[in-house]
Parts: sequence; C-alpha cells; structure tokens
Amino acid sequence: MQEKKQFRTNIIKQLHKISKPQYEQMSYQIALQLYKDVSFTSANHIGITISKFPEVDTYQIIRTAWQLGKKVSIPKCDPATRQMTFRQLEHFNQLESVYSNLFEPIVEETEQTDPAQIDLLLVPGLAYSPKGYRLGFGGGYYDRFLQNYKGKTISLAFSMQLQKEIPKENHDLAVQKIITNEGVLCTDE
Repeated sequence: MQEKKQFRTNIIKQLHKISKPQYEQMSYQIALQLYKDVSFTSANHIGITISKFPEVDTYQIIRTAWQLGKKVSIPKCDPATRQMTFRQLEHFNQLESVYSNLFEPIVEETEQTDPAQIDLLLVPGLAYSPKGYRLGFGGGYYDRFLQNYKGKTISLAFSMQLQKEIPKENHDLAVQKIITNEGVLCTDE
C-alpha cells in the first residue's frame, strides 16, 4: 500500500510541472486522437469524468460529444458506500462542486444512467502500464464499477503517465486502449 501511495505522489509531482500551454496542447492532441477512434465514433453514449488539473482536459471532449449528438454521463460518487453511479449531463450548469473540489452531477437535475447504456467509458487514472493496468487516485470507485461494466474502455493520458510497471493488485482490471498525446496504445491481449 505504501508503494502505491509513493507512486501516486511521484506521478502527481511530475504532472504539476506541466505548464498551462503544454497542458492545453497535449490535451488537445489526445482529444484529436480520441475523435478518430472507432470506439468514440461508434459510441452513442459516453461515460466520462469532469477533469480536474492535472488530468487530461475532458470539457472539450464533452462539448464535442454533445455537438455530435452523443449522450454524456458522468459519475456521482457515494463516499459512504464507495460506489459510483453515472448520471446524464446535458449542460455544465447541472454540475456542483463536491468534496476535493470535484464536480459531480446535481442529482435533482439529472437522470441516473443504466451502465448497460454506456457504450464507451473513459477511465481516469494517474499512471498506466503498457498492458492497460491503471493506478487510480485511491478511492477504488472505478475498480468497483469496472467489475460489472461490459462496454469499451479507454484511458486518456499524457505520455509521461505511461510507466513500464505500476503497482498492481489481483482485482485490478485493464482498460482496452490508452490514448496519449503521442499516439494510441491497444492493450487487448
């Protein structure tokens, strides 16, 4: 457990060294790669988080998905149960700031999404292995959600987030693709 904590700390330090212009450019390059991916182009409904620096910017991706007529759902976390549900977002005014300055859907203004309706889930993380395993932010919400999710999975990452190895546990599940500012890594074995 200490190994994961130290690993997270090191990656976060690296990410915070990214300048704002560099962050914007790399996020844009990643978004352009995503828009060309068949998993994105064929998806009718996308599950995605509202990014918080230094995560890859997802606001531009959400706007593009809406412009293309796609449905977008974002996670709502329940800290008491450590479970996560998704709720459909139709505009950014349906967001509220919750713990850790994260933005989540306002329950009274959004509808819960059946996970089976989500064709593509964009899975966040801090670091990734070449085989698609990810080191998350430590809450375990996505690990629990992915256990029963059957759709496509992609992670968006800056190239520096790809590591030769990351701390891995038996319950960890790999994503199918990782899109970075330098290209696409298919992880399906």
